[in-house]
Amino acid sequence: MSIDRRQFLQACSALGFSGTLFPGALYATAVEGAPSGADGPALRPEKVARMSVSITSDQVAAAAAIAGLDFSNDETEMIAEDLTEALSGYETLRDVGLPNAQRPALRFDPHIGGRAVPEKGENGGLDLAFDEVERPESENDLAFAGIETLASLLRTGKVTSVELTELYLSRLRRLDDTLNAVITYTEERALEAARRADAEISAGNWRGPLHGIPYGAKDLLAVEGYPTTWGAEPYRNQVIDETATVIQKLDEAGAVCAAKLSLGALAWGDVWFNGTTRNPWNVEQGSSGSSAGPGAAVAAGCVPFAIGSETLGSIVSPSTRNGVTGLRPTFGAVSRHGAMALSWSMDKLGPMARSAVDCAIVYDVIRGRDDRDPTTVDAPFTFPASVNASDLSIGYVASAFEAEYDGAEADRETLERIKAAFPRVEPMEWPSTPPVGPILKMLEVEAAAAFDDLTRSGADDTMVRQERNAWPHVFRAARLVPAVEYIQMSRHRADLVRRMNDVMEDVDVVVAPTYAGSTLGLTNLTGHPCVCLPNELAPVDEAPADSPRRQPRSITLIGGLYKEGAILQVAAAVQEVTDTHLKRPPIA
Repeated sequence: MSIDRRQFLQACSALGFSGTLFPGALYATAVEGAPSGADGPALRPEKVARMSVSITSDQVAAAAAIAGLDFSNDETEMIAEDLTEALSGYETLRDVGLPNAQRPALRFDPHIGGRAVPEKGENGGLDLAFDEVERPESENDLAFAGIETLASLLRTGKVTSVELTELYLSRLRRLDDTLNAVITYTEERALEAARRADAEISAGNWRGPLHGIPYGAKDLLAVEGYPTTWGAEPYRNQVIDETATVIQKLDEAGAVCAAKLSLGALAWGDVWFNGTTRNPWNVEQGSSGSSAGPGAAVAAGCVPFAIGSETLGSIVSPSTRNGVTGLRPTFGAVSRHGAMALSWSMDKLGPMARSAVDCAIVYDVIRGRDDRDPTTVDAPFTFPASVNASDLSIGYVASAFEAEYDGAEADRETLERIKAAFPRVEPMEWPSTPPVGPILKMLEVEAAAAFDDLTRSGADDTMVRQERNAWPHVFRAARLVPAVEYIQMSRHRADLVRRMNDVMEDVDVVVAPTYAGSTLGLTNLTGHPCVCLPNELAPVDEAPADSPRRQPRSITLIGGLYKEGAILQVAAAVQEVTDTHLKRPPIA
């Protein structure tokens, strides 16, 4: 007897099992007695959910083995009865349904280690002069100008917002045949905002350094009136009738949203429903992800900055691949209202730009408390940081810098520059326990819950990537993670936060190779902020010696909770004496 995998998944839903991963013998047991002719798309979830299903003792025994337990026959029979009775309750909740934006009752708090949110105080924000500058001679130079320069040019009337917006829209269109970084142009909205900005600035009403400056937004952020595709085929035509908080804050600052930029489908990788986004430094290579479009567009001078998101490397990785500077803020520092939810306890939004200064300017606008995102806090931020260089305590992960890896020499040179600029730099190590890898399984479980309907409907089959390292498979596999184990992971995570906060007690900033050891996973689990800055443009191994193609590499600075000002201050100090972040890719 044949049966659709979706039917089997529904039949075993009480155990959280996925048909494609369940042992074959139990598959046969589960579908015994199922009606024939159930193959194909005709068997839809609403029919499957009301099938008469009885959980068997053999299935309970298999589930117990996954949980590392061994029950007696009497025990498995009683459990099977309970699970069978529970099915109707699960079906009732599925009938009610849940939107992606609905948060769980439980939420992650980076302060569970005992650290309080610092008081905001009266002083804070940016301390930048925005001195008058001359207009660049060429359009190319104008396109690659930093936000400080563009803000000065706009404020003094040496360039208009409409002019800038048309310039960046033109570059996006000209280069997108190669980069594939744009999902939707928001041209009408952008030009209207640009005209408004020009009128306000001409009237002396300058809102601040982002007033009139175009940017791009990763297409997991809702913008009313435009599609929000999440980069995935099942959502290609989705329109969400609201605007994300970060977009609203940028609107209020006078910034101009020029385009919604690509992301790997449902925020993984650089492959979306229309192909692969490319690295402008080497167009034979993807731009990494999941903030693929923001990384490529900023690097190619198609926008001065973009808003990306990170759950586990989605700002850090494309910033590294494309040679741009990326800021992943403290968990809860920036509202996620109106953004696609992947992991409610790990998702973060932040800027990607040419420099640490640019990231600081954008972050100052988008940060802060939002009642629509209960995880947010109103923490202080000052840039440059209010701590003097001589008072700033910096650690570096000693064992990581002693290892050999691609980019090790450049990382050591960067570390030496930091030691030369800041007198208090000492070796340290991350917590060695509990292990980070197993705790990261929480991300997969939360993501599977966020996209439960996608798996149950079978629409996951329409997504481009179907291999093991892709969401459709991960969503299915996550159904086998026992609920008790998820809670145990969460408890270990709380212990990890405590240990991490103890390590960060005596340091403001930690310097680490971007991908060394547990740094990326550890800091995403604990919610600590980081800034990723380019520090090398290495030759591409297979390219001719005279090829302009390059492989950007980066180093990472991690801060204590809400110490974005400190890590950006150190990053800016490095960029003041280096020029890697100013280089332009050959495609530009």
